[in-house]
Amino acid sequence: MQTTLAQKIIARACAQETVEPGSIVTAKVDLAMIHDSGGPRRVAPILKELGTGLFDPSRVVLISDHFVPGDTEEGAKILELTRAFARETGVAFHDGEGICHVILPERGHLKPGMLAVGGDSHSPTGGAFGAYMFGVGATEMAGVLATGEIWLQVPQTILIEWQGRLGDGVTAKDIMLALCGRLGMDGGKYQAVEYTGEAIRALSMQERMTLSNMAAELGGQTGLIAPDETTVAYLAAGGADLTATDWQRLRTGEGAPLLEHHVFDAAALAPQVAAPHSPANSGPVGDAAGTAVQVAYLGACTGAKYEDMKNAARVLKGRKVAPGVELLLAPSSRRDQERAAREGILGALEEAGAKLLPNACGICAGYGTHRLGEDVTCISSTARNFKGRMGAASSRVWLGSPFTVAAAAITGHITDPREFLTANGEACA
Repeated sequence: MQTTLAQKIIARACAQETVEPGSIVTAKVDLAMIHDSGGPRRVAPILKELGTGLFDPSRVVLISDHFVPGDTEEGAKILELTRAFARETGVAFHDGEGICHVILPERGHLKPGMLAVGGDSHSPTGGAFGAYMFGVGATEMAGVLATGEIWLQVPQTILIEWQGRLGDGVTAKDIMLALCGRLGMDGGKYQAVEYTGEAIRALSMQERMTLSNMAAELGGQTGLIAPDETTVAYLAAGGADLTATDWQRLRTGEGAPLLEHHVFDAAALAPQVAAPHSPANSGPVGDAAGTAVQVAYLGACTGAKYEDMKNAARVLKGRKVAPGVELLLAPSSRRDQERAAREGILGALEEAGAKLLPNACGICAGYGTHRLGEDVTCISSTARNFKGRMGAASSRVWLGSPFTVAAAAITGHITDPREFLTANGEACA
């Protein structure tokens, strides 16, 4: 019988030949990721009460990204607690290097076929690398850290196929906003969402990461993409040793059982925006054209990676941010920021008027000193736009791709970014 990618990964983690959707299994965890917000300050007291340590420090990665740069008294204390936990346990620790979902694969911690858990709702990002990764709360994470195991119900698979190729100025973020609008935020039914098709295979790893990340907005448990040569090259560049990884077999077999199979035409997709206060309030950018904005935010794990900044720079290079608009830039990782600086991308963004912020979650998760004020309208490259999440409850957040955020920054209102791109991919004069 043919099986899905999800079934294959979970069966290996359970040391079983196969697993059936709907069955409840106990699986060995290959990797656990925690961060400063939901990590040591919450799990350490539970482990202490249980009288136990970590099941295997070499399988735990700790990343500080939420309270960075520690510019408040509370943030500074939490960061010091996080650093103390790293020293005491010897876990791999990335301190202020960027957002956890970007750092984890960037530094070679993920491998195809892993079963991994993360202490954050956007942990499905790991699925872009052919790993079954999903988010858990602090109590369940403490159990994983103590035992190295987790129980789960074997999911059914919702296959989402994108045929053809995306047009210039249309990105993975536009795919996800379109899916949120068409399928709804419960469209994933807390099952395994898997992305496939010519358009998906043509995407870079950083674009694929956006797809898997926002499986959370679809309501999926994880967002899988079968690994290929693009996956292997990216992870190898980060130091991952894949010589013993049988990644070629990690794919959904033809005729494997599916809960749903959706097929879309990538070539027909226009840039999308989502109106306040839900990613499901999405539609073509033209439908919202002319909506005035005061803040344009390029940040978060879905909107400020190297390629996101490169896309934004294609629109912003040689132009200036509109009067009355503040453009904020929080690169997703230090490494991506340094690369963007070397290639002149960061300089183009700053010359246009972007204000550089720390490599951290920042206002996407409601942290930091740049939270949105009262009655502010913002267009953001983040994954979510829930009421009050990024600042005052009276603020209004629209979601768009980095292309779309950049276009709004220079016009002062929501604009189709393709107006600033030529057929050969260069910015218009």
